[in-house]
Amino acid sequence: MEELIIDGGIPLEGKVKAAGAKNAITKMLVASLLSDKRCRFTNVPNISEVDITVSLLQEIGAEIDWDKSKAVLEIQTKDLKTTYIPQRFSGSNRIPILMIGALLGRTDEDIIVPTAGGCKIGKRPVDFHIEALEKLGASIEYRVMKKEGAYFARAHQGLKGNVICLSYPSVGATENSLLAACRARGTTIIKNAAVEPEIIDLILFLQKMGVVINLDQDRTIRVEQCKEFYDVDHEVVTDRIEVASFALAAIATKGKVFVEGANQSHMLSFLSALRQIGGGFEVKKEGIEFFYKGPLHGGLILETNVHPGFLTDWQQPFVVLLTQAKGISIIHETVYENRFGYTDMLKNMGADIQLSTQCLSSCPCRFQHMDYSHTCLVKGPTPLRASKLEIPDLRAGFAYVLAALIAEGTSTLSGLPYLDRGYENLVDKLQMLGASVQREHSTKEKFILV
Repeated sequence: MEELIIDGGIPLEGKVKAAGAKNAITKMLVASLLSDKRCRFTNVPNISEVDITVSLLQEIGAEIDWDKSKAVLEIQTKDLKTTYIPQRFSGSNRIPILMIGALLGRTDEDIIVPTAGGCKIGKRPVDFHIEALEKLGASIEYRVMKKEGAYFARAHQGLKGNVICLSYPSVGATENSLLAACRARGTTIIKNAAVEPEIIDLILFLQKMGVVINLDQDRTIRVEQCKEFYDVDHEVVTDRIEVASFALAAIATKGKVFVEGANQSHMLSFLSALRQIGGGFEVKKEGIEFFYKGPLHGGLILETNVHPGFLTDWQQPFVVLLTQAKGISIIHETVYENRFGYTDMLKNMGADIQLSTQCLSSCPCRFQHMDYSHTCLVKGPTPLRASKLEIPDLRAGFAYVLAALIAEGTSTLSGLPYLDRGYENLVDKLQMLGASVQREHSTKEKFILV
């Protein structure tokens, strides 16, 4: 088992380059299966989530050349070796379920994929995916095999365009619908679609592939059947979650960090929240500089939401920052019902945090009256104590890193495979900014990522 050893209390100073977005490249790698053409990606992050996706695609026949030193990856799937995704990929990440949309139009064979995985932050049901794909003519059923769950999908008569009305703008369901629509006969209209920057990046990639695709202002996406595909060269969009992570680290440690590649238009709600509590930033040509400019003030009421709202993956480290702001702030989580479990460890470090089942913001959400602790009240400023921290999921992982960077003394973090899923060379980047952080082997029992 490996651990992070962090000595806190050091202001971060310097420049860091944000990597390509995990939530963009993994989906576009799956999208490359739509054709037998070559796809070349640049700005590909060297993270375990991409490693897992690469292994999955190679399993079914993809030829992949990944130059990690240059962040360039080429993929081509001339033929499918199989349409069965082995059970060893069950629970590894959220990618297997997207294979259904990508493969339905390319093969008339049965497609078998294991149940979805990823961080344990909520139920993440696939009902939206299944309902959307069935609208296009797919037949999907859940079966138990080898004591594990799997989805069996088929479209022996091919897919046919239809109108898909998503009851919630789910990112995954939007992506699955898009992939299936590319080969469905006629026109597919997806209403109430997710429009996150990573979705837009996927749309741009699909357009380069040859797909006629349009996005309306009312979250409606129109897709025409693609009959001719092309080779593609595509640069992966910058990871806005990593940008926010280093932004918060700069301000929380009372430092100054320039994040190269940060895109203001992708960070609008995040930057507004920073302004509201007194955090400093300056937008420049090559990125955004974040800095501490004086005592932070709370009193913020923040609600996570689908884009262009405040991203749910930003709230965990933002909560840590709010422990250093004077006053009481409220964070209302509307995307996942179980995303505040990490706060118990922060309270052990000295944070003044309370959870509530009530919707304590301007409007109720779909978790109202469901007894989920989905609202968080943070009172600050409170000094944080160094501690031993067990990382429960990816985004909580960076929240703990941030807490350790703030705390006086030495903290030890285990559960690093979660961090490796989404952060490229995190230790190196933090060290370049002056942080005292080391990754060391421990003699303790090995941590297993399930």
